[in-house]
Amino acid sequence: MKILANDGISAKGISLLEKNGFKVMTTTVAQNQLGNFITSNNVQGLLVRSATKVDKDLIDACPNLKLIGRGGVGMDNIDVAYAQQKGIHVINTPAASSKSVAELVFAHLYGGVRFLYDANRNMPLEGDSKFKQLKKSYGNGKELSGKTLGIIGFGRIGQAVAKLALGAGMKVLFFDPVLDEVSLTLSFFDGQSVTFNLLRTEKEELLKASDFITVHVPAQKKYVLGKKEFDLMKDGVGIINAARGGVIDEVALVDALESNKVSFAGMDVYESEPRPEIRILMHPKISLTPHIGGATNEAQDRIGIELAEQIISYFK
Repeated sequence: MKILANDGISAKGISLLEKNGFKVMTTTVAQNQLGNFITSNNVQGLLVRSATKVDKDLIDACPNLKLIGRGGVGMDNIDVAYAQQKGIHVINTPAASSKSVAELVFAHLYGGVRFLYDANRNMPLEGDSKFKQLKKSYGNGKELSGKTLGIIGFGRIGQAVAKLALGAGMKVLFFDPVLDEVSLTLSFFDGQSVTFNLLRTEKEELLKASDFITVHVPAQKKYVLGKKEFDLMKDGVGIINAARGGVIDEVALVDALESNKVSFAGMDVYESEPRPEIRILMHPKISLTPHIGGATNEAQDRIGIELAEQIISYFK
């Protein structure tokens, strides 16, 4: 049985599949050629990440397809309902990348409060000629410890972010429409653990009380953070989006940055991805990464293994 991992899969995932009799193909096929490739090669399982789109037309073009797998959490690039209607099994790996995304959120947070995103731009250009001036410019950073982090969306990734925040000595507020209370257990290297019981904070209160806000929701039909929400926030708030492009109104975000309502933003995803707007890319108060939240070696191994185990379980 042939499996096409069109956006790649880890060596550990390939090895596990091959040991169980599957042939894994890692050719990256262009979107407009994918249907023909799957049909002509009798591919029965298609694995994707965020790059490949699995829409109704592709599903209709692949009558032999029995399984679609998404390496990651969100499946907005897959027409899940239509695939299931056609009898195709759809899987994803919701837990595999949570830690990696959470750590990227904190990379943006730590870089934001100490201006690393800007210092790393200017030090190569002016570090030898304006060292003292740069030292003064970047010398009024903040500590995360003791500050309040607001988390909008409290699924696996939101909870992973909360654990890092609690470990860093932050107060955590969360808003999620379907959760009222969550118990989080922090486990440490020596076997000790501490459990925190968190109660939901309503969105408006979270916006007003948080020093930093990070969004962890699936793709939305309307903005989660727009002008109205920015107006409610503290002056100097920091904003992180490592969830989905389009959950934050980027025009309103830039306006909030220009007025100093928002002190910095960290962005891993973009409304117009894969061609982010120039105003975002060039803004001196935005820390930028190219949609790499789950792109760590550890996460890729977990994703590959989890996909492989689900495929083996389904077909055997």
